[in-house]
Amino acid sequence: MTPPRIDALQYANWSEDIFRQMRAGAVDAVHVTITYHENFRETVLNIEAWNRWFERFPDLIFQGFTADDIALGRATNRTAIFFGSQNPSCMEDDIGLIEVLHRLGLRFMQLTYNNQSLLATGCYEAEDTGLTRMGREVVTEMNRVGLVVDMSHSSERSTLEAIAHSTRPIAITHANPASWHPARRNKSDRVLDALAESGGMLGFSLYPHHLKGGGDCTLTEFCAMIARTAERMGIDRVGIGSDLCQDQPDSVVDWMRAGRWTKHRDFGEGSADAPGFPPMPDWFRDNRDFDNIAQGLLATGMSHAEVAGIMGGNWARFFAESFGAADTRQREAAQ
Repeated sequence: MTPPRIDALQYANWSEDIFRQMRAGAVDAVHVTITYHENFRETVLNIEAWNRWFERFPDLIFQGFTADDIALGRATNRTAIFFGSQNPSCMEDDIGLIEVLHRLGLRFMQLTYNNQSLLATGCYEAEDTGLTRMGREVVTEMNRVGLVVDMSHSSERSTLEAIAHSTRPIAITHANPASWHPARRNKSDRVLDALAESGGMLGFSLYPHHLKGGGDCTLTEFCAMIARTAERMGIDRVGIGSDLCQDQPDSVVDWMRAGRWTKHRDFGEGSADAPGFPPMPDWFRDNRDFDNIAQGLLATGMSHAEVAGIMGGNWARFFAESFGAADTRQREAAQ
């Protein structure tokens, strides 16, 4: 059987067309954003919407809960959908909701989006105060239930403190090295080193603001960056987290970046004069183009086994290690 193909982050405008493109691209599992600034009740409404998609397209998609669902998807020619939140707003200020959200299927939660949260500092804040008291408690609870700590939009200090405080490896699901392209969201070598040493995972982003040259970034440049980063972090510590926002209207950028927290419109990585989504590279337009990345990685001199790991095998291992309760893992290790 061919190795799994997994994307560690998408926020598309979901439709039957996209679900069929996932199958055409042989994408076995996708971590999808179900929450940006929504509170708990609003997050439940978003889960309800996904339940309707699962009912309408059961031959294409189903909800994933454990890493075993990757194999189930492959066996049934469907894509396993794993839920994640890009902000901790879904748990509000109630640590007890972490377990509730996990039982509903949430498997990733960012401690911040771009701003300071109750838990940590976002990458757009001028002052980086690191994890808060509540943040440390929440990381501990996330470790206990099997909810992955995601620091994709977090600041330097907060990310390093999350790596140090977490008893389980964390993830940066969608970002690139800042040494390659200095976007605020991209990560320093110090962060990448700490992430790798702790057993964490980095998902390489294809969102144009995170690419050197934006939408004009070439496949060769992108794959060469992956190869260099894999040499630094270890070939088992990296994968793809495309941050694909396919078919989203430009108005969605307003919700992503401004939410309800401000009346001012400062679109950060984009231009205030053109606040919509930037054009994607012509070699990665949608889920059917994942094979372009695989071929590009082979062209760097990587082996088929190494490419298979980056395209999904590494994430599959991480899912298997991360989604179960910590006490279950300890009991299994003791047996």
